[in-house]
Amino acid sequence: MVAGGDTGAAVYNAALKRRQAMMGASGPMALVKNFKVFRIALFACIGGILYGYNQGMFSGVLAMPSFQSHMGEYDPFDDSADQTKKGWLTAILELGAWVGTLLSGFIAEAISRKYSVLVAVTVFVLGVVIQATAQSGGHNVILAGRFVTGMGVGSLATIVPIYNSEVAPPEVRGALVALQQLAITFGILVSFWIDYGTNYIGGTALGAQQDAAWLVPICLQLFPAIILFVGMIFMPFSPRWLVHHGRESEARKILASLRGLPADHELVELEFLEIKAQSQFEKRTVAEHFPKLREQTAWNIFKLQFVAIKSLFQTKAMLKRVMVACVTMFFQQWTGINAVLYYAPSIFKQLGMSSTTTSLLATGVVGIVMFVFTVPAVLYIDRIGRKPVLTVGAIGMATCHIIIAVIVAKNADQWSSQPAAGWAAVVMVWLFVIHFGYSWGPCSWIIVAEIWPLSSRAYGTSLGASSNWMNNFIVGQVTPIMLSEIGYGTYVLFGLLTFMGAGFIWFFVPETKRLTLEEMDVIFGSEGTAQADFERMEEINREIGLTAMLQGLGGNTSNPDVFEEKEKKIAQEGSHEV
Repeated sequence: MVAGGDTGAAVYNAALKRRQAMMGASGPMALVKNFKVFRIALFACIGGILYGYNQGMFSGVLAMPSFQSHMGEYDPFDDSADQTKKGWLTAILELGAWVGTLLSGFIAEAISRKYSVLVAVTVFVLGVVIQATAQSGGHNVILAGRFVTGMGVGSLATIVPIYNSEVAPPEVRGALVALQQLAITFGILVSFWIDYGTNYIGGTALGAQQDAAWLVPICLQLFPAIILFVGMIFMPFSPRWLVHHGRESEARKILASLRGLPADHELVELEFLEIKAQSQFEKRTVAEHFPKLREQTAWNIFKLQFVAIKSLFQTKAMLKRVMVACVTMFFQQWTGINAVLYYAPSIFKQLGMSSTTTSLLATGVVGIVMFVFTVPAVLYIDRIGRKPVLTVGAIGMATCHIIIAVIVAKNADQWSSQPAAGWAAVVMVWLFVIHFGYSWGPCSWIIVAEIWPLSSRAYGTSLGASSNWMNNFIVGQVTPIMLSEIGYGTYVLFGLLTFMGAGFIWFFVPETKRLTLEEMDVIFGSEGTAQADFERMEEINREIGLTAMLQGLGGNTSNPDVFEEKEKKIAQEGSHEV
């Protein structure tokens, strides 16, 4: 007899084939064919650009003399001065983003994805406006503004991809993920070169440089944020959120509008039933695991995310998944990538780039190579696999760190007479960023998202993102202290930790390329979790009519795709019996 999970998989495969037959080409070309979907993709890019721009912009601002003159001991001119407070200027944004990430799931579920994006953008804009008053308010204003901005960034980085994945048709979700990742690196690239340009406003020396040199890059964030805010007002609600909250007729109309098809079209009905099945699955999973939280009140929604995350630590098999997600994100941040993104001008100055202009120019190249070398990962990660890409990338990054440490150790006091050594170290930084761009940048997020059973995926991914932001905060805080106190030892530390990251991936993280949820269960030692999920989903599919729609009314296997899947299963069963 065919197992319930296998039958459920057959239904999903049949649904996928049927949809593809009706829709035609998938991926980027589908964006061109459907303007409404293309518009959604553009807004995904705006959210990603905003996130990336905010990451990269502040590193150049920290190196500008006119900004330093307002920050006092928080951004000292003397590189030998205490750097502890300088770390807070940068790292407090990550602390705010961590808080925003924790709150975003609750807000998105309670008031809708659409309205939560509007709230997040409003918080972000408020933070930018606060920072813009730093001429008179000094470092306290920057600290407060960056914390508030961080809350908006963290929320946007979580909610916008969720919204786009739920509004967009399945045929283009992969393209949206690729665009989102490229948009983030593009935002970093743009921010670095804007810093390089505005550094010349009034001159590059203290006393000549105008405050506009750092106010312009800070305030430019407002324009994409306002575009995103205004655009979201006219965007539809997420059909998935509407179904989950009992607004099914409205969800049907939005699906039909997004597809440009009649509400009673087969494709609209198919997608609607799939969304309804997923919603019912989530509700029944909550009712089974957390019966006291089954009512969809705001307080229950808020408590659920914390109770659900706590449950991930209560079995050995799920604890292994937690370790993979959190430790992978720990090593991603301790490769030192955000030390480079946040403090690149300071790092390049330490490597012998004597002028702020030259260090900002070298920083601009960082943005270019990161953007360019993210593309191969988007194209080839599913062919090559996660483990080899992450391992090779980690070894490459660690090697670059060690080479930089050797160069700095030998030439720290003689950069002026050894300019070639300085440029060699700069090239190693660029090569380090290249290795990160094709490996740990996108691939670590892929692993964190795909290792969880369906019933735990939202909470597990949130836990991984939380680990990322917290380690991001710590790295941002301690990097200027390490650069000042231990010099080349900073690169030795990052290099050793990155070598350890390569070992962790190779020896402790399973290859997850093309694994089914059941196979994930076997690898992590929780056999039956995905099977139980599939059986629950299969029951729901029958109840709401999705199975009947694909097999023909009355249960006939008139659909050739379902028939093909069943034939394959029967053949497999027969071979096992023999």
